[in-house]
Amino acid sequence: MNDLTERQATIQDHAAYLEGTHKFQNDIEMLADSALIGTILETIMLATNMRFAAVARVTDNHWVACRTVDEVNFGLNPGDEIEIQSTFCKSVRETSNKVVFNDTATDEVYRNHPIAAKFGIVSYASIPILRSDGTFFGTLCAIDPEPRDVKQPRSIAMLEMFAEIIGQSLETEERLEAHEDMLAHERKLSRIQEEFVAVLGHDLRNPVAALDAGFRQLSTEPMTEKAQTILPMMRSSLRRMNDLIENIMLHAKARLGGGIRISAQTNAPLAEAIAQVVEEAVAATPEHEIELDLRLDQPVSCDAPRVAQAISNLLSNAVRYSTPGTPIRVHGFIGNDGIEICVANNGPAVPEELRQELFNPFRRGNHAAGEGLGLGLYIVSSIATAHNGRIEVACENNVTTFSFKIPVQPTTDQIR
Repeated sequence: MNDLTERQATIQDHAAYLEGTHKFQNDIEMLADSALIGTILETIMLATNMRFAAVARVTDNHWVACRTVDEVNFGLNPGDEIEIQSTFCKSVRETSNKVVFNDTATDEVYRNHPIAAKFGIVSYASIPILRSDGTFFGTLCAIDPEPRDVKQPRSIAMLEMFAEIIGQSLETEERLEAHEDMLAHERKLSRIQEEFVAVLGHDLRNPVAALDAGFRQLSTEPMTEKAQTILPMMRSSLRRMNDLIENIMLHAKARLGGGIRISAQTNAPLAEAIAQVVEEAVAATPEHEIELDLRLDQPVSCDAPRVAQAISNLLSNAVRYSTPGTPIRVHGFIGNDGIEICVANNGPAVPEELRQELFNPFRRGNHAAGEGLGLGLYIVSSIATAHNGRIEVACENNVTTFSFKIPVQPTTDQIR
């Protein structure tokens, strides 16, 4: 057997992993099934704009993909192996130093490097993963066929932190007595994600506001018949985008700050706030009939903008799931038990087993139309809870009704 044949005989792939015969089967299984590793790779891609991320097992003679997230179709799956001589990770293993560059066309060290050329790599990061005893396990990699600013200090610090978390998690998986350490790392990672999402949502607000202003200006200009059809659809999409951003921001703030905060205002303009969100929903979805009946005939103390946001989320939910051609009804009144605002729509009933889970974050109905993050009803529930209230759902005669119930707050200003 010549050298080339011998090398090829040692190369294994995803099929060997699926068969359970891979030389690194245990290492691959430990990482391929880990929710923590998947979350880390997804977060890296979001934060760096890199479209491929992986954790690889690297030895003197092997480079094996253990977990990948691939949006550029490199074609690497768990268990797939690349000849070690064709990787930058060989150098990372030998030196325990990271390899990072933004663009092979301009980088002083890796300009026009043959390995980069072979795999179409333009920007790259490979960070060593060490076990807690200092032994080398493998690498955390991020790759993109286009230039990316991955060498910035924050990105490097994030990658090194995640590599350290992965290295420590290897020990956690192997030693049950270290389970508390694993939970601490997951909490730390969760907070990093929430902070990242909060920053992302904040940075998206300005371009969305600019688009909204531009659409309002366009609506006052002469338009063709086709433009008059397209512009409302664009504004509807922008409204959904803004709802998503608001829900993400509120969820992140609630998680980071220990809950949603409200500012109850004496004589709050609740009716006006609800009427405004209904008016916005009518403008954004003219194909749906929305009926409004508010009987808030006495002064109330609440956080009107927050309550209006909750009703806006309920309206978005009703629009998404209502039967075409049937009206959506918004009814509000003050009863003996406090303020109650109901949003009802015709449509398939919510299964009994799903009704309580609907108010958990990132949960959506079985017949969801592919929109949303599953945060809307969770935000509604959180706003009701912050007012010492609750949200209820009832399904009867093909009508689904969400009832937002809060007690009449004291008339003095308060902050919770």
